[in-house]
Amino acid sequence: MVTVLDLVNNRPKARHPEKAHRPDQEVLRKPDWIRVKAPTSKGYAETREIVKSHKLVTVCEEAGCPNIGECWDKKHATFMIMGEICTRACAFCNVATGIPTKLDANEPDSVAKAVKQMGLQHVVITSVDRDDLKDGGAEHFAEVIRAIRAATPQTTIEILTPDFLRKDGALEIVVAAKPDVFNHNLETVPSNYLTVRPGARYFHSIRLLQRVKELDPSIFTKSGIMVGLGEERHEVLQLMDDLRTANVDFMTIGQYLQPTKKHHPVKRFVTPEEFESYATVGKTKGFLLVASSPLTRSSHHAGDDFAKLRAAREAKLGLVAAE
Repeated sequence: MVTVLDLVNNRPKARHPEKAHRPDQEVLRKPDWIRVKAPTSKGYAETREIVKSHKLVTVCEEAGCPNIGECWDKKHATFMIMGEICTRACAFCNVATGIPTKLDANEPDSVAKAVKQMGLQHVVITSVDRDDLKDGGAEHFAEVIRAIRAATPQTTIEILTPDFLRKDGALEIVVAAKPDVFNHNLETVPSNYLTVRPGARYFHSIRLLQRVKELDPSIFTKSGIMVGLGEERHEVLQLMDDLRTANVDFMTIGQYLQPTKKHHPVKRFVTPEEFESYATVGKTKGFLLVASSPLTRSSHHAGDDFAKLRAAREAKLGLVAAE
């Protein structure tokens, strides 16, 4: 069956046209440990106004992040560049799918101005997948990094990128712009890729992270997964080993939450004790930092985590020097 997107008439557009004809999936009731309060604070409202005034998109809103109230109250936001429409259709994701709009040449400056206005010491920049672009949006990422550096040189920059699949030379463009943290999420274990992340390739993502370290060892690398998608514990542990083989510094693990009845179902809610166990195992495998809890997300507490990363690297280097 072919889904036709009507881009001419002013009809309401489906957010996920590729999922419209899928059967509804059962939505499990959330346990007490996964619930959060609705955002109502003054800080939240101020952040929302800054984002709107600069006509920016945030993954906090687009992906329906449960931590938006906490983060925006503290003036923390993850900016999503290159539009709000993704060219892929991952089964877990709530970002809209369809034909993306033209890149906004003013976006790098708009993001930089917002970062300065919010007084951010650490900023996270992510994007939709832009498979329609020759470089997958790599140069746009680089322009955003350079604009932030020019506006607020003291701000550290973390990027969460697509996989740039089949985009030769794209990764090198982004790495040359020297972000402080390069994050690319594996999202789930390889056995789930055909159903959860069909447009991606697991070992390509592993190689992407490995290549960042080869190009610039000073850049921290980071990756995250969701659990509760039907994975087995031994698969998560093997994924950890794969990331360590690629010399990844930081891993995040959080609970998958189903955005709508048309998305991939939550197979189970992982207990806080299991998350703690993953964090313990991850540290023994050599990660500088592991964030693992039901509400952990890639960008949650990113600024605090960056400080911990730097401290962990310095401590490790100190031990090596002492030996």
